[in-house]
Amino acid sequence: MRFQGYQTNGFFDEMFDEQLVPRPGTEAVVQRFNELPLEELKRRQHAAERALLQMGITFSVYGDEQGTERIFPFDIVPRVIPQGEWNLIEAGLKQRVTALNLFIDDLYHDQKILKDGVIPAELVLSASGYRAQCIGLNPPGGVWCHITGTDLVRGGDGQFYVLEDNLRCPSGVSYVLENRVVMKRSFPRAFDTARVLPVVDYPNRLLGLLQNLAPARRDKPVVAVWTPGIHNSAYFEHSFLAQQMGVELVEGRDLVVIDDRVMMRTTTGLKPVDVLYRRIDDDFIDPEVFRSDSMLGVPGLMRAYRAGRLALANAPGTGVADDKAVYAYVPDMIRYYLDQDAILNNVETYLCWRKNDLQHVLANLDKLVVKKVGESGGYGMLVGPHASAEERAEYGEQVRANPRNFIAQPTLSLSRVPTLVDDHFEGRHVDLRPYILFGEEVYVMPGGLTRVALKKGSLVVNSSQGGGSKDTWVVETSGSEQGGAVC
Repeated sequence: MRFQGYQTNGFFDEMFDEQLVPRPGTEAVVQRFNELPLEELKRRQHAAERALLQMGITFSVYGDEQGTERIFPFDIVPRVIPQGEWNLIEAGLKQRVTALNLFIDDLYHDQKILKDGVIPAELVLSASGYRAQCIGLNPPGGVWCHITGTDLVRGGDGQFYVLEDNLRCPSGVSYVLENRVVMKRSFPRAFDTARVLPVVDYPNRLLGLLQNLAPARRDKPVVAVWTPGIHNSAYFEHSFLAQQMGVELVEGRDLVVIDDRVMMRTTTGLKPVDVLYRRIDDDFIDPEVFRSDSMLGVPGLMRAYRAGRLALANAPGTGVADDKAVYAYVPDMIRYYLDQDAILNNVETYLCWRKNDLQHVLANLDKLVVKKVGESGGYGMLVGPHASAEERAEYGEQVRANPRNFIAQPTLSLSRVPTLVDDHFEGRHVDLRPYILFGEEVYVMPGGLTRVALKKGSLVVNSSQGGGSKDTWVVETSGSEQGGAVC
């Protein structure tokens, strides 16, 4: 019995309840893993790692003295979510991204939500992602956030909470697709038995969304993925998605604007581009409008965009909704724009720019996770219970000096999933990043990227901080599926 001796240690476990009874939908996986000899499990784990290495699935870490390219660690035990539970998550994500889109559109037009005092204007207009240059922009179909990655965590109460929204250039979907390929090779009949919902159609859905953004709905719109270049941390994903969609991968130096039309340099001359899926931040896309020193951007690109001769996904300016202080008001946005209560709740959040919140945070640094509102990737944060007194004191001074730049949240008991460690399984903390496509309709990929903190006891799942990933199985649950071996 491979899971004999496994311990949940008081955390919510995604595979077992407190009595180590498999949760609904996981029975077939548990049975098969229990049946496999240890050496066979190790063989399949190593085979999966070799396959990912051969696929070149890497990410970059800036400032890493040992070299920038790293293989993204992978664990062979899947994270399983029953479809009934997933349906609630899906509905909550659709609701959330709809409200966020309405907020961004309102912010760059009438600003009704600010005038009505629902969200403090000074908070929003001081956000690092707010772009005054985007006032009056009208993206195709009124959609600003076409591709969103929303980070979810499950707490000790078993409920999912939204940890943050990523509406600028969310990354990681390539790992979802490649993890699935590897798991199918490792367990070729598992998917028929467990009835796992597919993710393979994501590139086609993404391409369809991008093509539908083309000006005047051209018969054969030209789409390209715009990358900052090979030194970007997610360059593998940029090239992977371009290849999967069958479109060009371009850098700023490959593009030029002529008569308010973006043209792509090719071996046969200039070719017009209708849609750019940009994986480059706002500041660098057009030196005429944003950072004048940008060497990555295309002069005149925003003129072409304003003229309706180019579509961008995501639209510039969406980063204002990534701000971790603005995040705290998303439930208010949902009530304001949709007249609904949020289906997925936020994590309780203290805004340090509020005097009372600031006092509470400074008095409880040993119990809280404190984050800079504009940082990502696990950087710029203090995990109070795991920090030294000196680290907490130093971080507290930063918070006092610039309260607007910080939020704080309780230290969550993140759910765990069994993970293969040497010759046994141990629980490791996980989060979940589903991917949402907002086109003529809203589509949520079933599952998404499960990131796992591979360091024992760690709550930081980011790849740059020692995390890895698991395949996420959204499974149909019915009487006919309970039990049964998979291989």
